[in-house]
Amino acid sequence: MATDPVCGMFVDERSARLRLVRDNRTYYFCSEGCLEQFAAPEVSRRRLGRRLMVAWPLAVVVVVLTYVSPSTRDFEVAAVLAGVVQVYSGAPFYRGAWDALRSRSGNMDLLIAVGTTTAYGYSLLALGLPSRFPAAFYFDASSLIVALILSGNYLESLVRDRAGIALQRLGEILPATADRVDGAAIHSVPLEELRPRDLIRVGPGARFPADGEVRAGRTSVDESVLTGESLPVVKGVGTTVLAGSLNGTGMVEVEVTRTRGDSFVGQVGRLLTDAEEARVPLRQTADRIAAVFVPAVLVLALGAGLAWFLWGGASATVSVLIFVSVVIIACPCAFGIATPAAIVVGVGRGAEEGILFRGEDSLERTARADIVLTDKTGTLTSPDPVVERLVPVAGVTSEELLALASGLEAGSDQAYARAIRARAASSSVAPLSVDRLRADPGRGVRGERAGHAVAVLDGETAQQEGVNLAALDAATSAADAAGDTWSVAVEDGKALGLLVFRAPLVPGATEAVRTLHHLGLEVVMVTGDREPAARRVATQLGIDRVEAGVRPEGKVALVERYGSAGRHVAFVGDGINDAGALARADVGLAIGSGTDVAKEAGQVLLLHPDFQSVPRAIELARRTVRQVRWNLGWALGYNAILLPIAMGALVPFLGFSVYTVLPVAGAVAMGLSSTIVVANSLSLRWAKIGRDLGPSAPLRAALPH
Repeated sequence: MATDPVCGMFVDERSARLRLVRDNRTYYFCSEGCLEQFAAPEVSRRRLGRRLMVAWPLAVVVVVLTYVSPSTRDFEVAAVLAGVVQVYSGAPFYRGAWDALRSRSGNMDLLIAVGTTTAYGYSLLALGLPSRFPAAFYFDASSLIVALILSGNYLESLVRDRAGIALQRLGEILPATADRVDGAAIHSVPLEELRPRDLIRVGPGARFPADGEVRAGRTSVDESVLTGESLPVVKGVGTTVLAGSLNGTGMVEVEVTRTRGDSFVGQVGRLLTDAEEARVPLRQTADRIAAVFVPAVLVLALGAGLAWFLWGGASATVSVLIFVSVVIIACPCAFGIATPAAIVVGVGRGAEEGILFRGEDSLERTARADIVLTDKTGTLTSPDPVVERLVPVAGVTSEELLALASGLEAGSDQAYARAIRARAASSSVAPLSVDRLRADPGRGVRGERAGHAVAVLDGETAQQEGVNLAALDAATSAADAAGDTWSVAVEDGKALGLLVFRAPLVPGATEAVRTLHHLGLEVVMVTGDREPAARRVATQLGIDRVEAGVRPEGKVALVERYGSAGRHVAFVGDGINDAGALARADVGLAIGSGTDVAKEAGQVLLLHPDFQSVPRAIELARRTVRQVRWNLGWALGYNAILLPIAMGALVPFLGFSVYTVLPVAGAVAMGLSSTIVVANSLSLRWAKIGRDLGPSAPLRAALPH
């Protein structure tokens, strides 16, 4: 059985009439509405918006006419207005119901169409034939149900609209052209023309257009968006570079080994596609019940009417009233809005919290999560390092060490240079004036001061150049054990002191992990960073388990491993390296500070760039799904009690005269049931979410102005 990618209903591929081929994959749909929403979401949403613009104003007028001193003339006007809503705004439900009947299945469209048509149709009969039918009118119920459910569909389409562009975002990270070396000449060529064994030149600050090996030059490369490694990686002759990574200050020549589809970025793209195909959405609870409930109600209504007519002595008019009473009392008004009412409120509340859920399925997936796998860099820790401590040698003060280092780094835009200057500024230390500054890509920065050669070098370079670090052994060992990065300030080949860097925790991360534990979730850090750095962060945050040095395909494998063990996995990430895992997990939560492709791969988008949104999203999803289940339980319980009455349980005691009041009583019960469902759903609007984390900023703070 295939799955409708829009609504999650199962579709039989053998008999499915509605299908679409995209990117060499065939998608199957349960209705034309789902097909249109998937194939042309913008067109579908515009049409839906027009139907809403008609439905709500007319529905409000119908309610006013029904309850504010109604007269026969008012009901006649209400009948016309409700008819417009029923025929025009409710047209998608009729098309979906027709598709369900042709495929011999039940769905929410059939449920809504039967309920609203019965309510509207009987109201017309009662208005047109007052002597034959009790004066019970349901024009307000039919029009409001259509308007409310269309509103839920429209809101879902807004967040679903972004779901299909993740692979496009992957391509956008690569430059459009590459500088190919042809002998002594350099030619700018489109990326499509690159072939393995081509030699390309990549300048400072540019992104690598293809995977390859460095053949000349030396530089440092920022691969954090791809691998999760928070620190720039030194690249020299013979080392590998990845398409999409960001070159530092050095100029390098690279021999192409893999292009586009075969590159690292292309492989991540395939991970996305494979994960999307493998992920089977949960069937919507309402649709599962509707598949049985709708035909059962119709059979019961028809059977009760015929039984009383054939064997119970009921007249034809009474038999019609029995049929109408059963369908109206069982009219899935509360049932029809049980899911969308809670979803609309829950999704709206999430938007205020900066949490965007992609449709109802993502809410259910998020609510079921029992383990959280999370990236480290950019998710739990800031991508920008800070100077954790200064360790000067004897005879040198911390201020002198910092003044020299900030003078050397005065003209650099590297992350570590910015960290040094920020530490100097916060410590009110003025940078020293350094002459003849020059960057040594992948090694450090050098210059002269008062006739002395000075430099800030990374640890490996300092050791290679024979700088004596004996006096700093304890400090370097401690930094290595903690997973910190360090550089050495040098004057005339002698070490002046150590600058130790660390990626700080994002604000609120500790509280967020504690809240996840309070919600009963296990937390596992999965990172491409080094083991010591990962362990240190995990200890600070109280994280249960650490998986370090994991590349993107390894993250996907970990998600699959936990899933195979019966766990419902939530994965939190912010980089392209997380995209495959975000897509493969039961639910992917993409942090707002991350790359576009990560955000598009996630089923839940967290607009606020902090980890605090993760427990908020999970708690909100659980509350919303709990409300949906309560609503459905109420709607079904209401039907279980009143259906036998509608079918004639009171006839032996009160006679057929009971059907002069049952349609009216059914209207009252139906309205009360729907009101309770809506009121219960609205309680989500004021529920306390993330009580251990404090209030969240409103959505508008996260959106561009």
